[in-house]
Amino acid sequence: MGGVDRVWIAWAGLQGAVAVAAAAYASHGLAGVPQAQDWARTASQMQLWHALALIAAALCCGYAHGVARIALRAAGWLFLVGGLLFCGSLYGLAFERPLPLPMAAPAGGMALILGWVAVAVAALAPEWVARRGS
Repeated sequence: MGGVDRVWIAWAGLQGAVAVAAAAYASHGLAGVPQAQDWARTASQMQLWHALALIAAALCCGYAHGVARIALRAAGWLFLVGGLLFCGSLYGLAFERPLPLPMAAPAGGMALILGWVAVAVAALAPEWVARRGS
């Protein structure tokens, strides 16, 4: 496993921790503020799922070559950046701390979507191999 893969897995661990903490805060600290709870819960769910996707991308890179590996690398970066922009924007709204970046949520959402498209490209690329070393 290379350095980028380890960084992604570490980053995914941090994202997972933030997602769980944010979900807990949404349930307790934002009680009585339904819109803020919805934003925080949505961000938490998206962040947690994309943390898992980031781990999967890192692990799958060991089984891919050529176009498939490039697509997985793109997916990982898109999941990382998309999670920061999209989830960060929703957390900012929920906690009344809007980010200074205009259109961060839509840009982050698009990055997450493109990350999944990159996963599909990687899976269909001829360089994908069933086993390491095959």
